[in-house]
Amino acid sequence: MNSKQALGQLGEDIAVRYLEQEGYEVIARNWRDGHREIDIICRLGPDLIFVEVKTRRGRTFGMPEESISKSKQRAVMCAAVVFMAHHRHRDIRFDVIAILFEKAEPEIFHIRDAFS
Repeated sequence: MNSKQALGQLGEDIAVRYLEQEGYEVIARNWRDGHREIDIICRLGPDLIFVEVKTRRGRTFGMPEESISKSKQRAVMCAAVVFMAHHRHRDIRFDVIAILFEKAEPEIFHIRDAFS
């Protein structure tokens, strides 16, 4: 695993802990449909939430969430459609968790309904 992959894995681990502390039930991690992937799938009450996690060491190239392109959003939404075909759920949303390692402790930014 290279350092970029390790940072991404660390970010996803932090995101899962954060979500669980906030009362979310994590039901899948790194769920794949072909080459598309959803980082985290979780539930909160009646909502099924598809979460994209972005992690960065600093702001040199902007905030982590700014790196989520429209094509990435479409890929996550397409994967979510496949997931939903097997797991019926009425209320869904797409969140982003951005993690920034600039200080001693990582900063976590949870953006609800980030794209649709």
